[in-house]
Amino acid sequence: MTAPAAMAAALPQYTIGEKIGSGGMGVVFAGTHRSLGRQVAIKQLPADMADRAGVSEQFDREARVLASLDHPHIVPVYDYVQSGRDNLLVMERLDGGTVYDRVQFEGVTGEQACAITLAMLAGLHAAHRAGILHLDVKPKNLLFTTQGVMKVADFGIAQVISEGATLVTHGGEVLGTPAYIAPEQAMGNALSPAADVYSAGTVLYELLSGELPFDNTRGAISMMRQHMFTDPRPIHGVPMPLAGVVMRSLARELPDRYREAESFATDLAAAATAVYGAGWLERSGVPVLHLTPRVMASLAGPSGARADERTVVTAKPRVAGPDPTRADLDPRPPQPAPPTPSALVPKLVAVAALIVLVALAFLAPLKLPHAAVVNVTVGGTPTPDPIPVDLTKPITITGDGVGQGPVNVTLELSAVGVPLATADSAAVTPDKNGHFSTDVKMPSLSRWIVGGAVTGEVRWTRPGQDPVVQSFTALTDQAPMASAMGAGSLLLALFALAYLESGLRTVRNGHRWRSGRFGGPVLGVLFGLSFWLLISVLNSYEPSLLVGLGCALAGAVSAGFVVLATERSARLRRRG
Repeated sequence: MTAPAAMAAALPQYTIGEKIGSGGMGVVFAGTHRSLGRQVAIKQLPADMADRAGVSEQFDREARVLASLDHPHIVPVYDYVQSGRDNLLVMERLDGGTVYDRVQFEGVTGEQACAITLAMLAGLHAAHRAGILHLDVKPKNLLFTTQGVMKVADFGIAQVISEGATLVTHGGEVLGTPAYIAPEQAMGNALSPAADVYSAGTVLYELLSGELPFDNTRGAISMMRQHMFTDPRPIHGVPMPLAGVVMRSLARELPDRYREAESFATDLAAAATAVYGAGWLERSGVPVLHLTPRVMASLAGPSGARADERTVVTAKPRVAGPDPTRADLDPRPPQPAPPTPSALVPKLVAVAALIVLVALAFLAPLKLPHAAVVNVTVGGTPTPDPIPVDLTKPITITGDGVGQGPVNVTLELSAVGVPLATADSAAVTPDKNGHFSTDVKMPSLSRWIVGGAVTGEVRWTRPGQDPVVQSFTALTDQAPMASAMGAGSLLLALFALAYLESGLRTVRNGHRWRSGRFGGPVLGVLFGLSFWLLISVLNSYEPSLLVGLGCALAGAVSAGFVVLATERSARLRRRG
């Protein structure tokens, strides 16, 4: 494809050649400065895109962004021209191919992968210091000169950090490449240099392993969802501490990830020296022309590690599903630290507390003590004996020795003092012997709330007098799991277990569960109470507050020590 005539007219000082590339933000043509003889690449915003709201301004911003950057690992801009509908960007021409090409057709050694990443991070660090985010870091945007110098290209969707912008366009479209996009970028949240760190970490992961950290066989939307809600697969075949640096750069939560490119580069340089030995950067054959003093100092870190480990990694098909060789990895390079205590003691305490919880729930008393205060029968059965009640039918209540004058009769069902259902009868007048009989109808909703055994109370009162109360154990006829007490307690117990397992899985995957020390015991309390109530309902035990508190305490202890044991086990695996 030859250059349009309008482009040649807008750039008379250049000889314009064939089309050499295209991307989402423009078409690229080869060119040569007529007087200087300098080889250039000319990027043109497509005319149909220029008509879209905001796109021309975005291309304009790219020109200003690139022109403000002067770094050996960033593609420099020589000129920018606006002519009619044409927006033309004149940049250095890089004919050495892309990192993507090199991986696909030649392969890279581990040393070369680390060197390429250091050069990439050096360019990104310079851009970040200038207040600029790249936001589309990927192998195809990493270009080589003919001398082998790698440069970061295509800041076409860069945003100025101080603007606080997100990566969602006014049309609602999310920009970026799904395979390398940061979680906060995919969700349209506010962005920081950590977004570029994540993308750079994904590139390094792919260079070292030949795979992406997520399954890329199910489309762009699935890939973005994985970045948002799933932890990356631990990298395999890469020795520690290099693997730890890679995984920390890919942490889903911002506090667990490198916040800026220089810190990532510093740890990467030290880890690569530990793995490949001193002089690895020179041996890689990839020129890295500018490193900050902090990164240079880390290159002189511990040496003597397997300098002959230079396995060539080539791209290979991505395999869906979990990695069978996955292992928990340390998200940070190892540093001298005190020995991690054994996880055995917390595990034993957690198991013991769980046994106590189960024992308390199953060995609870069938009924609570209820003293005989007055002579009352419910449904024909005298109190305070356990009394079966059918909440779907009227319940007959009789009493003796009430005295003369109308009385109001109330039947209430409760569990550990929490009212569940209440019914009142019309005022009844006892006979001359003080005997009365009346029917009460419980609310229809009560049959779906109450299950198993609960505490019943018959209460009668006269105006101006204290009520007379007789408590008893009420045994409901409803199917236990058809009640809120039964089904609800089961759901709460499952919720507590699922949430606890989610947090523990985060720890096992090498990440920090920030609220684990507090959230674990709270979830344990919820599980203990729910399990106790579920067993009480299924076995028709009248709920006892003391037993419930004991189960809650046992659950808190068990969950708290499970969290502690999991944290210690994860640390021990990483150090081992």
